[in-house]
Amino acid sequence: MRRKEGVAPQLADALGVILGTEEIPLRLRAWDGSEAGPPGAPVIEFRSRRGLRRMLWSPNQLGLSRAYVAGEIDGAGDLFEGFSALSSVGKFAELKAFRPPTIRERIRLVRTAIRVGALGFPPTPPPEEMSVTRLGRKHSKERDAAAISHHYDVGNDFYALVLGQTMVYSCAVWDDETTGLDTAQEAKLDLICRKLGLRPGMRVLDVGCGWGSFALHAAQEYGVDVVGVTLSKEQADLARKRASDAGLADRIEIRVQDYRDVHDGPFDAISSIGMAEHVGGSQIGAYASRLFELLRPGGRLLNHAISWNAGEMPPDPDSFIPRYVFPDGEMLSLTAMIEALESAGLEVLDVEALRRHYGLTLRAWVHNLEENWDEAVRLTSEGRARVWRLYMASSALGFERGLNGVNQILVQRAGGEEPPLRRREWI
Repeated sequence: MRRKEGVAPQLADALGVILGTEEIPLRLRAWDGSEAGPPGAPVIEFRSRRGLRRMLWSPNQLGLSRAYVAGEIDGAGDLFEGFSALSSVGKFAELKAFRPPTIRERIRLVRTAIRVGALGFPPTPPPEEMSVTRLGRKHSKERDAAAISHHYDVGNDFYALVLGQTMVYSCAVWDDETTGLDTAQEAKLDLICRKLGLRPGMRVLDVGCGWGSFALHAAQEYGVDVVGVTLSKEQADLARKRASDAGLADRIEIRVQDYRDVHDGPFDAISSIGMAEHVGGSQIGAYASRLFELLRPGGRLLNHAISWNAGEMPPDPDSFIPRYVFPDGEMLSLTAMIEALESAGLEVLDVEALRRHYGLTLRAWVHNLEENWDEAVRLTSEGRARVWRLYMASSALGFERGLNGVNQILVQRAGGEEPPLRRREWI
């Protein structure tokens, strides 16, 4: 009977053990052509036995991710539909770290692997994981530089395909769902400039400046001088070229430099857009204090950062995103971020939550990647393109479900001008 049904029903049983559910909301298609699961449900293809073997050795999110990155499992349709279905059941729905299988469940998985010929030694992780370095003290300058290089030095041409012409790699600000990505990113950059109260002649520090998009907008539209710092040489090279091409090389200075090594303050304003996630909880207090020291009295800081909204348990540091995407990255709660900024002596002027905006932004990036898939693979590798597709699509759903948030916190150092009575100047 099993021979007639094929492999798919046994895969469904194994996947149920891993996910912690008896009801698999997916249609599974196995390498022998057999299928199992609800008709009309999103289809997941198991292209080889190796995908199941990975899950046997890592029966959690990491095993599933490795199999996808290696091309051993794939979605046959809309990736978002498959993720939405998975997120509604079992361990994904519990919003907790994956519970390891019990002894009884492990025996069940081994028996399934034997029946379908998938038993064997653990496969080598895909090279996209092996390139991540975790040597040295966590959040030391050397290790942070290696982590940033892993993520951002993938290739400027690859990022241009995904991010669009603005080259902004953080949450955009959308008027509504029909706003184009480039328009939404320009709106975000201008919103930050207005919140910082930029005026001609000001000197601005952009911490984690990326490819220079905020520096270009601030210098061109508000007449300020900008120092941008990044740990990515590839980002810095392109940012300098963009500044030169725009005729702003005398107004914009881009450095490959750790923010902890910036000693030529004070600055009239500081922007930190999508950078604080790399700092780490153990260093966030020192980060806030350092930026306080670099601000002139009365100067404003805009901290734009992702937050962890799903309760006390943080994301598993040994899961897919820390291993493949953001080594040593840490999402703090909004409360923890505000506490660090206030403890450093900074006064909170405004907090704006942009959670829904990041879901729209990530979906636009996924669309760009899928529309340019062949070119993205040519520029990097199929595995790397799969990492970015998986990370961005799953992150979009994380924001839409409320697991993650993203907040702009505007603070000011005491002294100098009083803050405005109302927020009219930036609303």
